[in-house]
Amino acid sequence: MNKRTLHKVLIGRFTWKRLVRSTAIIAVILLLFVFSCANEMIFQPPQASYGPDDGILWIPTGDGQRIAAIYYERPGAEFTILFSHGNAEDIGQNRQFYERLNRWGYSVLAYDYPGYGLSKGRPSERKTYLSIEAAYAYLLEHLGTEPGAVIALGRSVGSGPSVHLAAREPLAGLVLESGFASAFRVVTRAGVLPGDKFVNIDKMAEVRCPVLVVHGLDDEVVPFWHGEALYEAANEPKRFLWVDGAGHNDLLWVAGIRYKRAMEDFVQLIRETNP
Repeated sequence: MNKRTLHKVLIGRFTWKRLVRSTAIIAVILLLFVFSCANEMIFQPPQASYGPDDGILWIPTGDGQRIAAIYYERPGAEFTILFSHGNAEDIGQNRQFYERLNRWGYSVLAYDYPGYGLSKGRPSERKTYLSIEAAYAYLLEHLGTEPGAVIALGRSVGSGPSVHLAAREPLAGLVLESGFASAFRVVTRAGVLPGDKFVNIDKMAEVRCPVLVVHGLDDEVVPFWHGEALYEAANEPKRFLWVDGAGHNDLLWVAGIRYKRAMEDFVQLIRETNP
């Protein structure tokens, strides 16, 4: 069998119809792969880093489940941070961060999404929204926190529920650390795939509280342009902190005192916005 005959058998004769059909088949296969694997790619829960005796609170959610949370109170604090963590960590792994925020003068409520830590169930975009709504309600109804004293701080995938809450409920402020324009655009850059998750970029116009965007210039997971895009999409008043030399997982440590100063400047902006 010569090369031309072999090519015909294996590939067939080129036609535009064949090209369009093949492209369509590849696109369908790609979409099926994305839809079936999206949650597994976005959510990567580690083994629980804490136990039930580690000062854990249980907060009921709107779908009848319960999520684990932890509260670091700072007596007399002007603001409480409502913290939403990243995709491969749980509330137990961020204790140093909560303690640092606590020393800076903030109370902190951090919660786990379903499937993370001791929270039962499977994580999904919708369930992170239900989780942050439940945590926000807990702050207001059980801890007596005023909406104007709550700062939502979302790290990485936690930017999704934080933007969701800020677009729907009154808050003192919104802080996005290493956040993304949308989940799929971390891979595709452009919004070319249907069914995208956590489309933060489209919700920013609905956020009416002050916004602080913090991003590492050398972020290897969520490229820096996501931070720039979120900042540009945010309404005034807004601030940014771009951290040279910081990647995705070392931003806080590389930023050092600059992170604290950015938070202090942001709190002053909140005060000026809501005298």
